[in-house]
Amino acid sequence: MKRINITVNSNAKNNSVISLGDDNYKINVTTTPESGKANKKVIELLADFLKIKKSQITISKGHKNKNKVIEISG
Repeated sequence: MKRINITVNSNAKNNSVISLGDDNYKINVTTTPESGKANKKVIELLADFLKIKKSQITISKGHKNKNKVIEISG
């Protein structure tokens, strides 16, 4: 299982994933952080960026924080 650190910027102008190196990423999402909408979008964008299934991605820390730890299985 691989762990990566991400920083999420919600309410951004567009969706994007930026690799900062050493398993650190910055993710911009256009959605608001209400009812887990931003977290769902983060998982979707990260899965597309890493070319893996959404089911392989789990937010292990930071569900209600802009700094998150993501676990990738498989």
